[in-house]
Amino acid sequence: MKIEGSVALVTGANRGLGKAYCEALLAAGAAKVYAAARDPSGITDSRLVPVKLDITDPSEIAAAAERCGDLTILINNAGAMLLQPILGEESEAALRQEFEVNVFGVMNMMRAFAPILGRNGGGAIANMLSVVAWFVNPFNATYCTSKHAALAVTDGARIQLKAQGTQVVAVYAGFIDTEMASFSTAPNKTPPSQVAERTLDGIRRGLDHVHADQRAEDVWHATRTDPAAYHALMQKQWDERPR
Repeated sequence: MKIEGSVALVTGANRGLGKAYCEALLAAGAAKVYAAARDPSGITDSRLVPVKLDITDPSEIAAAAERCGDLTILINNAGAMLLQPILGEESEAALRQEFEVNVFGVMNMMRAFAPILGRNGGGAIANMLSVVAWFVNPFNATYCTSKHAALAVTDGARIQLKAQGTQVVAVYAGFIDTEMASFSTAPNKTPPSQVAERTLDGIRRGLDHVHADQRAEDVWHATRTDPAAYHALMQKQWDERPR
């Protein structure tokens, strides 16, 4: 579908990747961009339409759906990452919180907006996932678990919404140069603008899956060609962690 003339909503739009998505949509000619955030007071660009939205709050999702009845593109960008191993003391709380945002929040946004997109000609949904939807990093395992589930939710929605003409895109990236990944010392983090641009290109081209950076390309190849070796790498990193 065309980005030019579209009406889009971006969650988590007040900073980082969400802000980059808004800027990319405007640059591509979107007619209107709803910028959604739990606290929209920080959204000061006059070209954007601020929307108060906590995607873990069903009443706020319903209010946003009522307000944004002209939507043709939904960008599910908002996410939570708490950096917990699966058997850590805080893992249950972390997993529940990450699922509320990364899985249930995304699912409920699609449930609320899919009928609107259908009425408006089909449109598109892009869900921001991660390369860890394909493997488990033991230091960040609860987040990985949520992204595995979010991928399944995305694939399920794609099948269900095909008949109404709604494109559902899964977007994968490694470390993005935003506050969420500030803990990492990994070199060459991906610029948020690149992720946004590749996502919009995927929507234009009708893709189901978008690899937003080289890390996504590399991990996809490694986990498909030799998954046992990739698992062994994760085991090695865990076994050699500082005690």
